[in-house]
Amino acid sequence: MTTPALLPLSGRRIPPLNLGPPSFPHHRATLRLSEKFILLLILSAFITLCFGAFFFLPDSSKHKRFDLGLEDVLIPHVDAGKGAKNPGVFLIHGPDEHRHREEEERLRNKIRADHEKALEEAKEKLRKSREEIRAEIQTEKNKVVQEMKIKENKPLPPVPVPNLVGISGGDPEDNDIREKREKIKEMMKHAWDNYRTYGWGHNELRPIARKGHSTNIFGSSQMGATIVDALDTLYIMGLHAEFLDGQKWIEDNLDFSVNSEVSVFEVNIRFIGGLLAAYYLSGEEIFKIKAVQLAEKLLPAFNTPTGIPWAMVNLKSGVGRNWGWASAGSSILAEFGTLHMEFVHLSYLTGDLIYYKKVMHIRKLLQKMDRPNGLYPNYLNPRTGRWGQYHTSVGGLGDSFYEYLLKAWLMSDKTDHEARKMYDDAIEAIEKHLIKKSRGGLIFIGEWKNGHLEKKMGHLACFAGGMFALGADGSGTDKAGHYLELGAEIARTCHESYDRTALKLGPESFKFDGAVEAVAVRQAEKYYILRPEVIETYWYLWRFTHDPRYRQWGWEAALAIEKYCRVSGGFSGVKDVYSSTPTHDDVQQSFFLAETLK
Repeated sequence: MTTPALLPLSGRRIPPLNLGPPSFPHHRATLRLSEKFILLLILSAFITLCFGAFFFLPDSSKHKRFDLGLEDVLIPHVDAGKGAKNPGVFLIHGPDEHRHREEEERLRNKIRADHEKALEEAKEKLRKSREEIRAEIQTEKNKVVQEMKIKENKPLPPVPVPNLVGISGGDPEDNDIREKREKIKEMMKHAWDNYRTYGWGHNELRPIARKGHSTNIFGSSQMGATIVDALDTLYIMGLHAEFLDGQKWIEDNLDFSVNSEVSVFEVNIRFIGGLLAAYYLSGEEIFKIKAVQLAEKLLPAFNTPTGIPWAMVNLKSGVGRNWGWASAGSSILAEFGTLHMEFVHLSYLTGDLIYYKKVMHIRKLLQKMDRPNGLYPNYLNPRTGRWGQYHTSVGGLGDSFYEYLLKAWLMSDKTDHEARKMYDDAIEAIEKHLIKKSRGGLIFIGEWKNGHLEKKMGHLACFAGGMFALGADGSGTDKAGHYLELGAEIARTCHESYDRTALKLGPESFKFDGAVEAVAVRQAEKYYILRPEVIETYWYLWRFTHDPRYRQWGWEAALAIEKYCRVSGGFSGVKDVYSSTPTHDDVQQSFFLAETLK
């Protein structure tokens, strides 16, 4: 779940190229097969594979088509001086059936022609000497390098930057509140300084081992995820020297032309989101430039039969795939549904509609699909356009999809009525089928699995208390009070999940079965990895109600993190919140600096 720092803020594509040196075998006089024969074998296998794939293309007449339709979609532009709307209309038109058939026939003819052309070109290449082939490759390589240099040096169009309110200056009058805020700032310094010392340039930090750390969501490269993710928090806290350190690292080292497979979702929210937030806060062009460079690398992930992006994409080759565990090769709702805000901003900043069109295509497709009981399942197959397993969750796999619908409406200055309706309809179905009251009187959000309600709530789902409060305004005069109250009830339940542990920190998920309420049962669900969602909900409820209990609950969580998660080399998650002598997991997550401490 994400918490963009700047909620009110509201390209040309370069195909990935492998610029590495050509690989030629060392030739010996005793080679048993000639080089040309080997190349011919490879070529034959390739052509056979292509023709095989062609003949096994699905009969499109048997599958449901996903047209974008003829609706007009409105995106407001931002006036720098007043934050007022300057609406511009983008039209997206869907082809009819006749055009579909013509397009399919044109595609088939093109495939045949391309295959014949490739075969002729390959034969021509085989007639050339090795030296001639090398010379041609070097010429093409030099040409591509020059084109990329021109592209990278071309400035982005200037656009007005909104005036931002409340991001700097001002101290609380209450001494106690001021001291608590300074303590959180000191915790941020401790986390950042140790990352700076022991993990600089790595994605995350192992604070006990005092070395860099990464996971497969960031690929195999050192992309400095913590640096990019934490920039806006540093700026808001007034840690400008640290901010400039991060900026310099980004200018000198952040490179997306790497042979690395990354999570489209994670890289979008942590890198593109982090860079855009830093740009809007500081006005430094480097952040905008880097955000656009990365976004171009993510575009090949959308090259699927339905336009629903792959979960993973290789930044260099553009090859995408989905997680092996995700319901028969499905994409995940919370991942492809959590691109909208960043991509709309990218179109605004670049003047290139491709980013906007990609995310609006996703929205239009979802609107056309049938939803069981009005609920959005967590899995959607990008090849077939059909739902995977009927599993609906407001926690992991689903959470930020709903958050982005609401914030798309807010980001548009409440003119994106389509997003608001999708949010309202989804929340109505969630309240009807997933939100229940326990025997002890706690309101919780369960998970729907194949027609059955699982009475389990995840820590990730605790963000929903804040979301309900945020969405209360605009939900209708008869429902605003109800959703604010619902948000408060979710906050109370999630506070109980913290309060019923030895460490006063919440588990990853907790059950509501029989006598067990708001408590984790399985050992694998008892960990806390510095997550922000519960504290985020406290923050929203404090802002909307100014009830002091939410500040107090937030401070209790901060003290627990300080006592049990702080180590000499930073902050670490814990493996069992019910143990008074917890074991650390030795990972300082980037979102701890980007979200929890913020």
